[in-house]
Amino acid sequence: MAKYVIVGGNRLSGKVRLSGGKNSVLTILPACLMSKGVCTLHDVPRLSDVYVMKEVLECLGAQIVFTGNTMTIDASRLNTIEVPDHLTRLMRASNLVMGPILSRFKEVKLAYPGGCSIGSRPMDQHLRGMKVLGAQVTERYGFIEAKAAQLKGQEICLDFPSVGATENLIMTAALANGVTILRNAAREPEIVDLQTFLNKMGAKVKGAGTDVIKIDGVRELGSVEHNIIPDRIEAGTFIIAAAITHGDVFIQNLIPEHLEAVIAKIREAGVDIRGTGDGVRVMSKDRIRGVDLKTLPFPGFPTDAQSQIMALMSVSEGTSIIIETIFENRFKHVDELRRMGANIRVEGRVAIVKGVKRLSGAYVESSDLRAGAALVIAGLAAEGATIVGNVYHIDRGYESLEQKLRALGAQIIRVNGGKDMV
Repeated sequence: MAKYVIVGGNRLSGKVRLSGGKNSVLTILPACLMSKGVCTLHDVPRLSDVYVMKEVLECLGAQIVFTGNTMTIDASRLNTIEVPDHLTRLMRASNLVMGPILSRFKEVKLAYPGGCSIGSRPMDQHLRGMKVLGAQVTERYGFIEAKAAQLKGQEICLDFPSVGATENLIMTAALANGVTILRNAAREPEIVDLQTFLNKMGAKVKGAGTDVIKIDGVRELGSVEHNIIPDRIEAGTFIIAAAITHGDVFIQNLIPEHLEAVIAKIREAGVDIRGTGDGVRVMSKDRIRGVDLKTLPFPGFPTDAQSQIMALMSVSEGTSIIIETIFENRFKHVDELRRMGANIRVEGRVAIVKGVKRLSGAYVESSDLRAGAALVIAGLAAEGATIVGNVYHIDRGYESLEQKLRALGAQIIRVNGGKDMV
């Protein structure tokens, strides 16, 4: 099993360019299934989750060419409406093929999706919305089947601004008859990117980025060429890595408006962040000050950056309170940070972090994607060597992470081997 070996203490400096957004491409790839033409995507990150989604589309009959960071998808001749269960169990985002297939073929079948075990992520809002649009939904033996003689635009109000449900229902409604109004919609930048992509294909979607989205159904969608937006969570990860190492890093291909909550908190912690050109410069000289935060749906502080900022708060001055409101199991990294000397107490969904002067290298295991990123960040600042196991979690969301960090001056290598390396 691959691992990272990190020798901490090096100050990060230089430039790093962000990859295309993981959460954006994993939504836009399923949307390609709705096109009767050819879709060309640029800035597609080479992540294990992207390869899983590529395989999902190919199993449905799509023809795909992936060269460099450009992917061409021809879904004009799909040959099945059923997704193999061994693929859906690998990744939560596999459920996003449901809306496109149902929209185009009026029938779909897939197993319940898997993914990181960070908490309950039910499909109820996805399925309720599809029922409102006219689908008959059956759940049995671990599979979901949906059929519709006709999909008809309706008004849908989500109980919670679920990102996945918002995306799935936009795609379901894009080829429905009439107008759909989606209220209490999620507002994430990835949803805006999906709207841009669909409209380039000929869809009529308005309001993404607000809590009310209007979808005027069209008969068919055609060819499109599109650039994936930068990964805002990778951006936050590098901002925090620069901060914890007292570095001076320019992060390119970044849209500051996509992570205003993260930038505001890191500035509050005493880090100098300046927007220049197509990115931001992060400069950290003094010891970090502790800050309090609560994870919230966009535009609030993202749950996907909670574990990374906890690593930073572990070496801050004072005490920080971190409240996780999105996923109930997203403190699994706490025990691993404690192995490195962090002083953290968890009470339900609240973590109390008392900063220490320095962390110590240790053997730690990443339990999920963002927990793995937090442990890498902690290792960059720790005294001695840190070994981060279960790197495959990190591969799901970060393209060439070790190469990018090494280019900034970090001592990090990827190796194969067991615990005897410690």
